[in-house]
Amino acid sequence: MHELVLYAGTVFMGFLAIMNPVANTPIFLGMTSEDDPPTRRMIAFRGVALAFLIIAIFSAAGKFIFDLFGISLPAFRIAGGILVFQIGLHMLHGEHSRLQQPGDAGSAQDRRSAQLGVAVSPLAVPILAGPGTIATAMNFVAVRSFTHLAITIGVFAVMCVISYVFFVSGERLVKYIGENALGVVTRMMGLILSVLGVQMVIEGIHGAMQLYR
Repeated sequence: MHELVLYAGTVFMGFLAIMNPVANTPIFLGMTSEDDPPTRRMIAFRGVALAFLIIAIFSAAGKFIFDLFGISLPAFRIAGGILVFQIGLHMLHGEHSRLQQPGDAGSAQDRRSAQLGVAVSPLAVPILAGPGTIATAMNFVAVRSFTHLAITIGVFAVMCVISYVFFVSGERLVKYIGENALGVVTRMMGLILSVLGVQMVIEGIHGAMQLYR
């Protein structure tokens, strides 16, 4: 039981760092600045729901995906660790990684299409369920039991709810804590992500040495 509690705490901190609802809230507000509150809530709900679906599928089908493409767990952990470390390093320097944040493409689209599409991209992918989040989730559930899978998906569901609450109350949050505090939180989360990425690489290298010995 104690091991599962520690595992749940580790998963929560990993998802909290890489999803970073505090830092993502101003981004969400910027993308929905011309929308009314009901539309903003709809976009937030659709975004977190789709992100949850994506992570749940990748978490549950991780082993099948490995087998299908002939990917070994150590290789995935090394690649995923480098990816997570890169995102964390950008956050540590107060920057937004292109792996997590959208570009400006499609900004001239019809407003109605943008309202419906922003929940899918860029909100769900890549902001909430980007490559780093997928890599982190699959690393957590690799070669573990169904209980660990359920905990991982459950913790991500909690993070989706937290993100939704932050998004719909974002204007009050930004005014309350200020831009400087947002920068501090982003850097703290970046440090956690960087360490998590290094740990994934270490585990991957150790597993590769055992696999090819």
